[in-house]
Amino acid sequence: MTSKQAFRGGLTALAGILLCAGSFSIATAQQSKLRIIQTNSAGDNVHIIDAATNKVVGEIKGIEAPHGVAVAPDNSRIYISEQANNTVTVIDGKTLQVTKRIPLSGNPNLIDLTPDGRYLYVAIALTWDDVSEFPQIKANPSGGVDVIDTASLTNVKTIAIRGGVHDLNVTPDGKYVIVGNSRGAKPPANVMTVVDTRTNEIAWTMPISPAPSPMAVTKNPDGSTDKIYAQNGSLNGFSVVDFATRARTNQIKLPDIPPAQQNPFGGPAASHGIAVTSDQKTLLVNSRLNSAVYAYSLPDLKLLGGVALGGKGAGWLTITPDDKTAYVANEHTNNVSVVDIKSLKETALIPVGYAPARNATWMAP
Repeated sequence: MTSKQAFRGGLTALAGILLCAGSFSIATAQQSKLRIIQTNSAGDNVHIIDAATNKVVGEIKGIEAPHGVAVAPDNSRIYISEQANNTVTVIDGKTLQVTKRIPLSGNPNLIDLTPDGRYLYVAIALTWDDVSEFPQIKANPSGGVDVIDTASLTNVKTIAIRGGVHDLNVTPDGKYVIVGNSRGAKPPANVMTVVDTRTNEIAWTMPISPAPSPMAVTKNPDGSTDKIYAQNGSLNGFSVVDFATRARTNQIKLPDIPPAQQNPFGGPAASHGIAVTSDQKTLLVNSRLNSAVYAYSLPDLKLLGGVALGGKGAGWLTITPDDKTAYVANEHTNNVSVVDIKSLKETALIPVGYAPARNATWMAP
């Protein structure tokens, strides 16, 4: 080898080292900015968790009874459904200050954004506070889905849906909103509704008893909607709905544990909180009853294992963008479990506010 060849080889190796170092530093920087936004539904604040240290590093105050949370694709805004005021509250991503409260048609629960961030869909529950015929108490004429235009930050439409709504999911391709008609109706509606986001009209409905709530959605290789994995409030498990055929194809019951080990606080739902990893290979499912999280392989739904949580009342979970970690809100013990997905081990338990509800990932500026 000549000295010139050796020199060129050294430059190539150095470039490779610098490239790897650059990639590592970018990944490290991104990881250092990753936050978990945790609403506390029985309090007046929202906590911010640093995913690198698993410590609470921030707090958004003055949000009364916060429930759902969604983050703009560019991380510039955080949207919170505020039940006390019947609003979507808009938080500036840089200052963490409230910039606007958008009035809603009723009491809000879960919220979800289209992938481009243009529209925010809000689940509106029935409110049983009409005393016009007291002593009979009736539901007010609310319930459905509110459509928020995020460009103008206005409520542009209410889609009336029978039975009221607790949970909804925008499909991965952004073409539909899957809605569970499952909050407040007497008798219950027992329906799943699909809304077309291009028209904001109901595309089709499917009878399903009980109605789905919460849900996770998988996609086909072309990005279209594949399956809906739906909890329903009563089963300690979930159902599988095929989007193309509009039929329930399977029902999975989570593992049984001895009654003495079950969560003594009970409901409101035996299983609440379900999510799919971004690689579409793993389904994570909460069990409030078991105070546990279970992992299933996709699409074959083979049980991969479970992890007993240090907190009680698992009510929601979110998965980090790298598919490595899940954060589980434990409503009954006011903390958040950190779960390593590969090993199915709880690695931390983070104290937060009263009755932690929904959570989401956010990249701090």
